[in-house]
Amino acid sequence: MNKFWISILILIAIAAFVIYKITSKSSNKAKSFPSDWHQLLLKHVEFYEQLNAKAQKRFQHRIMIFLSEVYIESVSFQLEDLDRILVAASGVIPVFGFKNWRYSNLSTVILYPDHFNKNLVFDKTGEDKMVMGLVGTGRFEHQMILSRKALHNGFAKHNDRLNTGIHEFVHLIDKVDGVTDGVPERLLKQAYVIPWLKMVHKNMEAINDNKSDIRKYGGTNEAEFLATASEYFFENPKRMKRKHPDLYKMLSACFFPDKKN
Repeated sequence: MNKFWISILILIAIAAFVIYKITSKSSNKAKSFPSDWHQLLLKHVEFYEQLNAKAQKRFQHRIMIFLSEVYIESVSFQLEDLDRILVAASGVIPVFGFKNWRYSNLSTVILYPDHFNKNLVFDKTGEDKMVMGLVGTGRFEHQMILSRKALHNGFAKHNDRLNTGIHEFVHLIDKVDGVTDGVPERLLKQAYVIPWLKMVHKNMEAINDNKSDIRKYGGTNEAEFLATASEYFFENPKRMKRKHPDLYKMLSACFFPDKKN
């Protein structure tokens, strides 16, 4: 067999492998939604509690699809159903307005019992445990690391404008286009990019001048502004609509493009 045909066979083999990797993730069959999870969702996830019955069914289905595609593991503690529910809810909430969304850039979520340091080390005696969550890069690519304590606190305190799980999943959405830059190109129509960036910089300036009720961390950079503002949007939408009507309208267009405000 000459080199030409060998090259063709190699290309076919590579193409087949790539197609397999892409399709194998979506071919995992989602399990049935456990009936007792409904009450857990009602108790712990306000976003779910406010949905009508039909939308709740759709949310349940989306959770089970998420769990069929993303592996969740724990470090130094036994994983519980509520942990799985809150991780999945964190991923479903920001993309609930998109019928067929899949996190193609996520395979695993790792839960630490508490905050951890910048080197991803959890040490009960350490004093530098500042990190509540992050989207992995390098050897941790396609992974997310979350503090279990921060994850639960994000859903326990309603309307506090803080939700670590949602924050990190918004970073992941932002990263879909290859760069985490605060411009969610998969959500934002091209015509809105420049107005969005102008709005971001205006709000960041207000945050850094202590003239905004958006969390201080949102003034760090554009990516952190997007994630922090999104926490606010999902945790306390009524307040955001009142205090930041233009930002609320823009985020509504991003996360719920088919919904009239």
